[in-house]
Amino acid sequence: MNDSAHGPWVHRDRPWELPAGQLCPESTWLNRRQMLASLGFFGASSLLPACTRAEAPVKLQAPWPAELLARIPGKHNTRYDPERSITPEAIGSVYNNFYELSTNKDAVVRLADSYAHRPWTVEVVGECHKARTFDIDTLLTQFTQEERHYRFRCVEAWSATYPWSGFPLRSLLDAVEPTSHARYVRFVSLQDPKSLPGQRKQPWYPWPYHEGLTLPEARNELTFLATGIYGHRLPGQHGAPIRLLTPWKYGFKSAKAIVRIELMRTRPPTFWNLTVPDEYDFWANVEPAMPHPRWSQSTERLLDTGDRIRTRRFNGYGKYVASLYEDPTNMGFLRG
Repeated sequence: MNDSAHGPWVHRDRPWELPAGQLCPESTWLNRRQMLASLGFFGASSLLPACTRAEAPVKLQAPWPAELLARIPGKHNTRYDPERSITPEAIGSVYNNFYELSTNKDAVVRLADSYAHRPWTVEVVGECHKARTFDIDTLLTQFTQEERHYRFRCVEAWSATYPWSGFPLRSLLDAVEPTSHARYVRFVSLQDPKSLPGQRKQPWYPWPYHEGLTLPEARNELTFLATGIYGHRLPGQHGAPIRLLTPWKYGFKSAKAIVRIELMRTRPPTFWNLTVPDEYDFWANVEPAMPHPRWSQSTERLLDTGDRIRTRRFNGYGKYVASLYEDPTNMGFLRG
């Protein structure tokens, strides 16, 4: 723990903390651990769970309601196809990070229907000429849906490949016409402690979940608003009914269950950067040469096979996004 980042207190080991030597290496980093309910504050590295052993395999099942299986229309856009196979749905849909539901990946799918996915609206406001509120079904019909296969890289050093359905974020931004003052885009997720048990049981986090991008990042051709996965509507464990995708960044940048999009003049704070600023920055670009403070990012574990492969810079999407970070005068510039 870096005490200087979290206040002037003298650090003493607490009952729930593990000595550094007992933290698991990246090869066994499979599940985040349940946060202890006795913890009454946030902002320290100890808030992010550690593991001491590999978790038992998850049960491969798909318990979401039948109505979610309705096929989503949309042509497969092959431009972004990765050089690896799709992670099977039976695996990809039962291993999920969604702290609003639970810190336990295996529990998320069981809690996926704890919040209602309909009715749902997304408010788009701020530095734009045509601020408006979109009903989710309007988003599904007004913007041309397509399927894209993206690599997904979690900051925990595991990865998968998912077939998402949805539309480019820049289509939505064009519809609301950003002003000349717009520099950043903020994404706000659902806050409802009554139906989201993770928010109720973990009140020390800065809910609602919120993330941000520069406007050039938001308008990049890769940036995608997903409304479906595996050819059907997005289930709760994946952030129904609409979530963000930025495949060249670590997965926590891709906010789930979005209810509000704000165009802003100044850079917005973000959930994990507020919570643990010495471990998670605003940018979160996949950079294998830049280790996380507690593990290497040079390799990743494939979710379906368990194989460990080398991580690629920008998660392999450099030809689409590297130019965003080349010019120091560009507001999207950062290390790497």
